[in-house]
Amino acid sequence: MNTPLLRSLPAVLAALAVCAVPAAAAPAPAAPAATPDPVVFVHGWNSDGTAWNTMAARFRADGWPAGRLRQWTYPTSQSNATTAAQLATEIDRVLAESGASRVDLVTHSMGSLSSRHYLKNLGGDAKVDAWVSLAGPNHGTETARWCAGTSCVEMRPGSAFLDVLNAGDETPGPVRYATWWSSCDVINQPGGTVALTGAENTRTSCLQHTAFTDDAGVYRQVRDHIGGTAPRRRS
Repeated sequence: MNTPLLRSLPAVLAALAVCAVPAAAAPAPAAPAATPDPVVFVHGWNSDGTAWNTMAARFRADGWPAGRLRQWTYPTSQSNATTAAQLATEIDRVLAESGASRVDLVTHSMGSLSSRHYLKNLGGDAKVDAWVSLAGPNHGTETARWCAGTSCVEMRPGSAFLDVLNAGDETPGPVRYATWWSSCDVINQPGGTVALTGAENTRTSCLQHTAFTDDAGVYRQVRDHIGGTAPRRRS
């Protein structure tokens, strides 16, 4: 028997074992917690809760229980402060029904404004984990000069409502804030209106204003934001 060969055999076998180990699998998409926070969807001006049908269906397909997805509808001509008070009532109802301690808020367009008023002025930052603004006119939009009514006036740059809303900290409390915007969104003028200081601000591909709620790429990023545990980051 070849003694040197015997002595080298363990090292050869160890090397072969290492080579046989399969490559690590790619990380899976973010999945909801065993009991995810309820998601409350807040639509924009001249819309209703059905605007979220596509996104809500994607959340269900990714494991969110249907009972923890609330597509809320409200009158869009009223003041955003009035809507914020109604949103507070709706969120309290969702928390009581679900037994959860916090919700996640996913908003589109003008829905960003009432939800921010709720967070900043009505104690909502204690009841919301993650907040999402899709194409929200957070600093006003010139196109609001072409529509009438209290809520439209409040969306105009320099309105009294927006001046108060944006004074001081734009992202108060422990909430994880995130915004998404597109340079192709002709409704939000000027284009920098969406981003907030203290939020994770994401520029998307070329999307029109109403496309944010249906876009698959935006959905995946929103899902990962509200389903993740990343700490709040300030920009």
